[in-house]
Amino acid sequence: MPEVLDRVGTGTTGLTSEEATRRLERHGPNRLEATDATAAWRVLLRQFRSPLVLFLMVCAAITLVQGHLVDTAAITAAVVLNAAIGFWQERKAETEVRALQSLASPTARVRRDGHVQTIDSADLVPGDLVHLDSGDRVPADLRLIEAVSLRVDESMLTGESLATDKDTDPVAPDAPTGDRTGMAFSGSLVSSGRATGVVVGTGAGTELGAINELVQDTAAAAPLTALIHSMERWIGLIVGISALAVFAAGLALGHDVSLMFRTAVALVVSAIPEALPVVLTVAMSVGVARMARRNAIVRHLPSVETLGSTTVIGSDKTGTLTQNLLTVERLWTTEGEIAVDAATGVGTDTGRISAVAETALRAGALTNEAVPTRDDPLRFTGDAVDAAMAAVAVGLGVVTPTERAAAPVAHMPYEPELGFSQTIRSEGGRPVLYVKGAPDAVSAMCSSMLTAGGTTTLDRAAVLAANDALGSEGLRVIATARRELEDGDPRLAGDTLEGAPEDLTFLGLEGMTDPPRPGVQEAIAGCRSAGIRVMMITGDHPVTATAIAGRLGLDTGTPPLTGAEIAALDDTMLRARLADATVAARVSPQDKMRIVEQLMAMGNVVAVTGDGVNDAPALRVASIGVAMGDSGTDVAREASDVVLTDDDFSTIVHAVEEGRVTFATIRKATFFLLSSAIAALLAVAINVFTNSPLVLLPVQMLWANLVTSGIQVIALAFEPGEGDELEVPPRDLREGVLDATMWWRTALSGVWMAVVTLVVYERAIWEGVDTDHARTLALTVLVAASFFHVMNARALRRSVFTLSPLANPLLMAATAVAACLQVLVVSWPVLAGPMGLSPLSPGEWAMCVIVGATVVVVSELHKLAVKPAARRRAAAIVAVGVTPPGR
Repeated sequence: MPEVLDRVGTGTTGLTSEEATRRLERHGPNRLEATDATAAWRVLLRQFRSPLVLFLMVCAAITLVQGHLVDTAAITAAVVLNAAIGFWQERKAETEVRALQSLASPTARVRRDGHVQTIDSADLVPGDLVHLDSGDRVPADLRLIEAVSLRVDESMLTGESLATDKDTDPVAPDAPTGDRTGMAFSGSLVSSGRATGVVVGTGAGTELGAINELVQDTAAAAPLTALIHSMERWIGLIVGISALAVFAAGLALGHDVSLMFRTAVALVVSAIPEALPVVLTVAMSVGVARMARRNAIVRHLPSVETLGSTTVIGSDKTGTLTQNLLTVERLWTTEGEIAVDAATGVGTDTGRISAVAETALRAGALTNEAVPTRDDPLRFTGDAVDAAMAAVAVGLGVVTPTERAAAPVAHMPYEPELGFSQTIRSEGGRPVLYVKGAPDAVSAMCSSMLTAGGTTTLDRAAVLAANDALGSEGLRVIATARRELEDGDPRLAGDTLEGAPEDLTFLGLEGMTDPPRPGVQEAIAGCRSAGIRVMMITGDHPVTATAIAGRLGLDTGTPPLTGAEIAALDDTMLRARLADATVAARVSPQDKMRIVEQLMAMGNVVAVTGDGVNDAPALRVASIGVAMGDSGTDVAREASDVVLTDDDFSTIVHAVEEGRVTFATIRKATFFLLSSAIAALLAVAINVFTNSPLVLLPVQMLWANLVTSGIQVIALAFEPGEGDELEVPPRDLREGVLDATMWWRTALSGVWMAVVTLVVYERAIWEGVDTDHARTLALTVLVAASFFHVMNARALRRSVFTLSPLANPLLMAATAVAACLQVLVVSWPVLAGPMGLSPLSPGEWAMCVIVGATVVVVSELHKLAVKPAARRRAAAIVAVGVTPPGR
């Protein structure tokens, strides 16, 4: 192809060493470059920019000066732990680029100065002539100028489960990667044949380099991270303003300056949910452990919650929804079409298969170069088609491993340009020629066809119609034929066959596909019931993708979205197309990433699953990337947030369930902490404007914060799910950590706890009880209400009375310990004196407990009031099969 060589400025003898050196200086080395990593100290400092973190650090300093070391330690631990997690998350991204670099071939055979030499692949330059043989990894993007029976495995780039036949013919400039048959791409693997190609792209200029650049872009932030940052700012602002208002009001009403300053500081520490960062970390860590037990390894901690928020799963096909193992599923002969199953050893439609079917399957297994693996006699290595045809024949017992292992009399391997392979075998002392290949090519060589009663004249129209029918189902179809040879036939003269045979007997058609993984169809149905939309995004052919989608239960009523179509659409038009598309096929890595970005722009939380290099950019940019751990590439694993160790798509459903449990736990903890904060803020703020002494001294507020929020809320992070996580739709992303329902419940609970605390206190003051005793009653009511309120927090939708107390034994133990501490600090004079407390009578203890328990009634009444509306909303979402507006 002289025009190709002319365009890159080289000749048939290759470049000279001097010219190669000049081009290397101009284009740079043939390697993937990573962006400079941010200095570790800068990454660390970024973890302290949060307003709430800064606020907590100030509070830690104040509590340290005041001598409240327990609060100081808790606040400091939260700040340090969160900084460490954030630092690790940012630094891990560098390994993704190293994984891509590992795909580069270390050496290349190149023609320079008129002879072939082996050089470091990093020294390749555009214009170099590279020689490829079977088993080579392609070292750069090559335009092929010579190709002999070349087949290249590009599955990591395109998602195609079959190796691609390559030739030197030109294709359209806008052809997708999978259709560029005249190119061999960097990082792909030569399955068979040999070729010579001229380098047209090196380093960042290759398809692999384009993926490398996409992978290095900033990954999407976890939705929970944005929610928490927003909530931090509001909490800090509200608490700060409230504390200043209380301080100013206290001074205006004549309270002591020192007392009001300590009150304001104590109010800040009590009202700010400083335990929330710790709860977040603990809840997500518990979620990580639970997911690990269900074969999902979380590499990025906030991803635990993100999975639970998922509204769309964009899944690769090959190796994710399917097994990435070509399998013969259908067999057509003159007796009709049957389904075959090598695993059970029978034809699934008709029981044991017929003699005609056996003969057809034997032909496919005996003109075959697949090699059996050591550990599984039904697994073969080599060309995917050969492996599939050998596996079904051996599995059904129509050919033995010994027969396949016998050396053929003569053989011609599959030639892409001819479309068939042929082999002569000795059977019963007679030579038999077996042929397999493309149905049109094989049928053109036949004059007869095998039937149950012998042979009859070939009905080529029937053969081609059957081929079309199988192909319309997305199956790869291979035909088989045979002929008994006479002694002295010219074909027996040597061990190599050439040319197309004639006068063959047509045997049958084998339809094969990469079958769905077991359980995937059920998993997709589970996603649908959970309000999650599943979309297949693959580089495979649209017909194949649509056929697999139909088998999986995906809606195939809308035509598949293709890479060529995506290129013609602007973002607005693409979003409109994505609104009802369930299959995207023949898409490039850039197309996959754009699809994910536009789905996210539509308000979705998008989880992307994949196993190949071509999936890495989409995995990286998605809300959450889920990679296959067993069959997946290192690149996909390193670009992901979650790795499935069992490569089972259905594991994602379990992971989503655990993610929803994790977010529910965070919501429960936030509800409890903010309710308690509202109670403290309101009780103190309202009390300041009365003529009564302060309802709680600063030290008492700090004690209440410790004995409730500091002990129980951590145990709340271990609360198991309520059991209906997959029966409700994904949360609306506009809700924040608390939705409108939970904000109302938070406000009602907080106000109620503040009211009962003040009522008990004011009643005691009105009855003439001394101030210390009145404060003791108020503190005990507030603490008791918190004990019951943490039980409210165990269930967001169900009644707390339907939960087993033993479901979270840690919380029960923490509540018991906190209760004992409250009794101890009130009853033991050594502690009660410094705290400004006095002992209570049994009747007073009972009154405080009963009054505190009324918060359960408030919460239960609210649940009953909102339950019908929640049911109607969930039913409407499931009925229409879409997510609510704003997602």
